Amino acid sequence: MNNAESPQVLHHANARRFELHAGESMARLDYRLQNHTIVLAHTEVPPELAGRGVGAKLVKAALEYARESGLTVVPLCSYAAAYIGRNQQYQALLDPSGGKG
Repeated sequence: MNNAESPQVLHHANARRFELHAGESMARLDYRLQNHTIVLAHTEVPPELAGRGVGAKLVKAALEYARESGLTVVPLCSYAAAYIGRNQQYQALLDPSGGKG
């Protein structure tokens, strides 16, 4: 998959979801907003899209949205938490209270 044909992440704010469509398949990252915090609740990538960096694209889009919107981040989703752990540029976005404040 090169950049010219690489599917883009769509943000559906009303549904509180980031989506990536490839053919008949859809990957998604669901979130909640609480005060000035985005809670990354669940990332789902269908098996036919696995191993292509789709989950990373979804999480990155959500983190960039958080940064642009001035939100802190609580990664309840283990995939999102691992992504943030591997990408130090996003660690400053983490909510120090873990979303409890």
